[in-house]
Amino acid sequence: VQLQACGGGLVQAGGSLRLSCAASGRTFTNYALYTMGWFRQAPGKEREFVAAISRSYTTYYADSVKGRFTISRDDAVKMVYLRMNSLKSEDTAVYYCAATSGGTSLSQDRYNYWGQGTQVTVSS
Repeated sequence: VQLQACGGGLVQAGGSLRLSCAASGRTFTNYALYTMGWFRQAPGKEREFVAAISRSYTTYYADSVKGRFTISRDDAVKMVYLRMNSLKSEDTAVYYCAATSGGTSLSQDRYNYWGQGTQVTVSS
């Protein structure tokens, strides 16, 4: 079981990044049935919800990123993406992708599988 996130980096405020997360392993044979989510953890803060996309492609966003971030998925290649525009310094965090087979949820406690995280740093 593996979720591999990538695409993080250093970007100036106002810039954009696209994070990608690849799923692999036997658990994700039926990848299309999973709700996929992105969470983030800033230094000294708890991990928080960013965005999620259900198996029916319904999307959910934290208020802090609504209108700036877009989550999408490609079930054919078992990928989920997070397009981040108009980045702010407060978006600086380690971003994690996660998967849940338990139905759509915004709570990290409901997510069964986690990637290793990718660092996003936004300079002001």
